[in-house]
This record gives sequence, structure tokens and C-alpha cells, in this order.
Amino acid sequence: MMKRLDRTEIIFKIVSYALLTVFALACLYPLLFVLFSSISSYDAVEGGKIWLFPDTFNLSAYQYVFTSAYAKNFWMSYCYSLFITMYGTLVSMLVGICGAYALSKPRLIWGRGFNFLLVFTMWFNAGMIPTYQNFKNFGVDNIYMFIIALGFNAFNIILLRNYFSSVPTEIEEAATIDGATEFQILLRVYVPMSKSSIITVAMFYAVARWNGYIWASMLLKDTQPLTQFIRERVGGIEQDISQGGVSYNFSVYSLRYAYVVLSIIPIIIIYPTLQKYFAAGVNVGGVKE
Repeated sequence: MMKRLDRTEIIFKIVSYALLTVFALACLYPLLFVLFSSISSYDAVEGGKIWLFPDTFNLSAYQYVFTSAYAKNFWMSYCYSLFITMYGTLVSMLVGICGAYALSKPRLIWGRGFNFLLVFTMWFNAGMIPTYQNFKNFGVDNIYMFIIALGFNAFNIILLRNYFSSVPTEIEEAATIDGATEFQILLRVYVPMSKSSIITVAMFYAVARWNGYIWASMLLKDTQPLTQFIRERVGGIEQDISQGGVSYNFSVYSLRYAYVVLSIIPIIIIYPTLQKYFAAGVNVGGVKE
């Protein structure tokens, strides 16, 4: 039998759902505006007619992206960003999981000192210029060294460490009695039981790698990730589409928005797929009384 809500609870739910709806629309509208502006005509975009729906459906901006002289550079940058995101996330998670597992163990020699040093890097850092000089001195000027140099994040390691610390010790003790090694305990006990936290941290790494611009623009010489390509193209788009006296039926803003829409497709595809793991309680029932 359903519990009957009193007046206060009804008012609270109405206000909560209303505020959440407004907040969701405020977050969604910029994305819809960018999408609709990228598929609308020149007059609609320049005249400010785009509100909730596209006006005069037009894919000329996307056609230009795929057929222009910069199409090859665009897709090369796309591939570079995919490479950095995939392998950068893999390296970061490998280091983060191993480090977090070790730091979560009270039996680790000088464990408190290592934990303090990890947290200390979040409180104090040398600053951008000394860090840049440090990267340059270590030869961080190619895509492989770039992935390794930016493969460590203290905050994400602490998140994993805290979650590993919450795993019941009885499960580890049972695995130890069965003869499991430390490596087997990590792979067969901690990783499966911490799937939600691991996927969440992996998403943090992936989004940071995909959207990264500052360090890529300063360190990479022969490699141009997607964010760097878009930044350079935004400034020169208007001149490019006017060369040769050719008239295009799309606005400069439409072309910029088309680049943006294409750049966020991987995140839009991945995030809904992994969202269900974010709040999943995967260690329920792991300990039997």
C-alpha cells in the first residue's frame, strides 16, 4: 500500500522537480542551440532566429567540414585526440588502480608518509612555468611522452584509494586463505567490487584528455589534437570560406558550431552508456554474516 504524502511533502516534491527541470533545461539548451545553429541557414543564424528549433534546415557547414582543404587535418586531429584519450586513460587507470590499492593498505611500509606526499601535491605545486620547464627537460615533446607525463592525478588516486579502503577486509582475508596473491586479490576482488568508482574515475580521465588544450598546445610539436585544431580554425574560418570569391550558404558561426558538434560526439556516446555505473552499489551482499 502506497504511503500517502502530507501537504509539506507534496509541496517539497513539486518545488524540487520544478527546480530540477529548470536546471536540466538550462544545461541542455546551449547544446541544442549549438546543434540547431550548425544546421540552419546563413540568414537564420546571422539574424538571431535560432531559439528552440532549427530554421531552414541546411547541412552546408558539415559538407564544408568533410570536403574542404582542411578535412584531412581535421580527421588527423580527431585520431590524435582519440589516441591520447584511449591510451592516456589506460595508462592513468593502470597507475591509479595499482597506487590506490597499495595506499589503501594499513600494512604498507611508510604508508602514511606516502599518503601525505600524495595529498601534499594537491595543496602546493611549483606553478605552470616550472612545470613546463620540467616537462621540457624530460623531453615531453611527443605524443607518447605526453601521455606518460600527464598520466598521474592525485585527486583521482585518492578517490580510488578511499573506495578500496571501504571494501570489507573479510573478503580479502577469505581470498588470502584460498591462496590468492596480492595481484589476484586486486584483479579478482577489488576491481570487480569497485567497478562503479573505477568507471567514474576513468570518465574523469577521458574527458580531461579529450578536452585538454593548454599542455597539448605548449608541449606537442608535430601532433595537433582536436582542441588545438579547432582553436586555430576558429580564428581563420571567415577568411578561408571567402577565398576565391566563392559564396557559401552558411554562417561562419554555423561552421564553428559544426566543428564543436562533431568534437563532442564521442563523449555523448560514451557517457550515457557508462552512467548506470556511477551510483551503483556493487559490493552489496559481498559479506555474509
